[in-house]
Amino acid sequence: MITIKRDLFRKIVKIIKSYDEIVIARHIGPDPDAIASQIALRDSIKATFPHKKVYAVGAGVHKFKYLGNLDKVELTELKNALLIVLDVPNFARIDGIEDLEYQAILKIDHHPAEDIIGNVDWTDDTKSSTCEMITELLLDTKLVLDTKIAEDLYIGIVFDSDRFLLQNTSLETFNIIYRLLNATHINFVSLYDNLYERSIAEEKFRAYLTNNIEISKNGFGFINVDNTALEKYHVEITAVSNHVNDFYFIKELICWMFVVYDEKNAIFKVNIRSRGPIVNEIASKYNGGGHKYASGARVKDLKDITKLREDLDRACENYYSEQNN
Repeated sequence: MITIKRDLFRKIVKIIKSYDEIVIARHIGPDPDAIASQIALRDSIKATFPHKKVYAVGAGVHKFKYLGNLDKVELTELKNALLIVLDVPNFARIDGIEDLEYQAILKIDHHPAEDIIGNVDWTDDTKSSTCEMITELLLDTKLVLDTKIAEDLYIGIVFDSDRFLLQNTSLETFNIIYRLLNATHINFVSLYDNLYERSIAEEKFRAYLTNNIEISKNGFGFINVDNTALEKYHVEITAVSNHVNDFYFIKELICWMFVVYDEKNAIFKVNIRSRGPIVNEIASKYNGGGHKYASGARVKDLKDITKLREDLDRACENYYSEQNN
């Protein structure tokens, strides 16, 4: 296994060395793991190979600005680019590469494999996060790992594992964290403020979610957040997904679904979490996907929201039945 990983890392570094124009992309609606892995890898490549043009693209999220700035670049001017795809398994959910004519793909992702297959491909759905994978890559190669890069990677790992509470956390996750801290000596305690500091408005909004979630007899929770609630509590639309993990330890829930309507893009944004039923296969039927127990979807029709809700509730019912037999 060590030899296989070493050979893979050689291939990754080799393809990076082979291109002077590199575009790093990730999924739409990014979370800290997606943006942190993207920015950290960009900054590492630029520090290792100063002559290369390396761009991290896609729409930014103001709340995650502390991770670093994304790039504005005219992609049509790039004629011989390597596309590095992080934290996304399918082409439909890649953000910001519509005008790019790339020559090859390097893929690094911890989701189950779908239609993106890289010329060099490191897909491992046993990893806690894409940031865990990038950390391991930098620790085991000569790619630069400085303090800021290490801080971003630490934040991404902590976020996607929810402080090492979720099932995607492994012994290897803790080993990678140990190696990262040992190599860089970052002040990791101070980094939690950016992830978890909230305004009183956000806390009141979380109370609104708790008070309004509907829980079925099968342990399925559902809430469709009205945009007037966002206005009332003075929070952005991203606040809905920011709070979805807060419901992991509610005894009566084994699966829950948060929905909010994105008026700008005329689409329903769906976040799904589970403590039992596998949900990514269900989400994939509704223009979504993700991990077995943490998925999302983007749905245009309210009727499909109803169908998705029914499918998830049925999955909870089947899960209960299987557990009790």
